[in-house]
Amino acid sequence: MDGEGCHPLFRNVPSSVGFNKLRKRLLRQTRQAMDDFSMVREGDRWLVALSGGKDSYALIALLLDLKWRGLLPVELLACNLDQGQPNFPKHILPDYLTRNQIPHRIEYKDTYSIVTEKVPENQTYCALCSRLRRGNLYRVAREEGCSALVLGHHREDILETFFMNLFHGGRLAAMPPKLLNDEGDLMLLRPLAYVAEEDLAKFAVAMEFPIIPCDLCGSQDGLQRNMMKAMLADIEKRMPGRKETMIRALANTRPSHLLDRKIFDFAGLFTTDTAPE
Repeated sequence: MDGEGCHPLFRNVPSSVGFNKLRKRLLRQTRQAMDDFSMVREGDRWLVALSGGKDSYALIALLLDLKWRGLLPVELLACNLDQGQPNFPKHILPDYLTRNQIPHRIEYKDTYSIVTEKVPENQTYCALCSRLRRGNLYRVAREEGCSALVLGHHREDILETFFMNLFHGGRLAAMPPKLLNDEGDLMLLRPLAYVAEEDLAKFAVAMEFPIIPCDLCGSQDGLQRNMMKAMLADIEKRMPGRKETMIRALANTRPSHLLDRKIFDFAGLFTTDTAPE
C-alpha cells in the first residue's frame, strides 16, 4: 500500500479486501464505543498504556488511525511501564514507537520485586501486578498533563470479568468503558469495549506487531479467568453470536426485574388500590 495518505503505522499493511474490512470494522466499533460513552473532549491529552501485547498495539494503532482521519481531536501519548520483569526486551517498544513516529514515554518502575515479595509462591502475580501498574500509569498521566488513561481491554475481557463477578464475587459488575478514578482527577477509558478479541488477533498478525509475551515473570492469568474464557468460547461455539448478545445485554439492564433493593424501590411498589396514603 502506498504510504502517502496514512499514518506511518499503516504504510505497509496488506491491501487485501479482508484486511480492509477488518480495519474498517475495528475503526467503526472503536468510534462507536467512544461515542456511546462520551469519551472524547476536544483538546484533551490521553495516556495510552502500551504493554507490548496484541490488544494495546491494536489500541494505539486504531486511535492513531482515527486521529489521522480527523475523527479523534485529542493528543495521544503512548506509555510503556517497564516493571522489571526478567528478560524483558527493553529495546522493542522504544524502537517500534520511534520508527513509526509515535510520541511516547518509557517509564521504569521495578514493581516485579514488590510482587514477588508479597505474593505467595503458589499464587499468580497478575492481580497485584495490575494494581501496581495502574497506580504508576495514573502517576505518569498526571505528570504528563493527561486527562485520561486509555486501556486496551476488549469485549471478551469485559464478559469474562462479568462472569467472574457473577460466579465468584456475588455481584453484577464488569469493566466499564468509562470510569472516573477514586481521586476524581482522571478518566479511565476502554475504547475497544465492543471489539472482539479474535478480530484483534487477526489485526495484530496483519500489522506484524512485535508482540512481547506476558509470561516473562513466570506467572499467568488466574484459573478463574481462564475458566471464564473457556466457558465463553464453548458457548460461542455452540451458539454463534452469543457474545455479541451478552455485551448488548450489559447495556440493557432492567432494575425492576432484578433483586437489588438499592437501585429499585420494591418497598414502595404497590397496586393503585393498595398504595399507602
